[in-house]
Amino acid sequence: MRQAFHEIALPTRGKGLYAFTPQVRNWVDTSGIREGLLTLYIRHTSASLLIQENADPTVQTDLERFLSRLVPEGDPIYEHTLEGADDMPAHVRAALTQTHLSIPVADGRPLLGTWQGIYVFEHRRAAQTRRVVVHLLGE
Repeated sequence: MRQAFHEIALPTRGKGLYAFTPQVRNWVDTSGIREGLLTLYIRHTSASLLIQENADPTVQTDLERFLSRLVPEGDPIYEHTLEGADDMPAHVRAALTQTHLSIPVADGRPLLGTWQGIYVFEHRRAAQTRRVVVHLLGE
């Protein structure tokens, strides 16, 4: 059994989904591991990871609109406002989504469905650089 680690830095421009499937596929391909389990983990508390449709961009904008309605900015129930009105809602949104993903790998490729892509879901308004650790365990 072998394992490999890597970190991908992804710049964001504010709220929304940012695809990085090609970076993941390229790294898996160069790892030399053909069969195994790929784990992705985002090292932040105000962004998350998603596997989502990659064909129709309205899916992504609809997800953003839905979460904005579900977890609005400026709600008076929030005490934590140290970093601005979008900070606590970003933490709630990250708690409702995922901070890690597991994807099987076969023949040196992540086994994603035809319309699936891997995304960082940015929950803050300001531009950020998000770091995702990728770990592949297999042979």
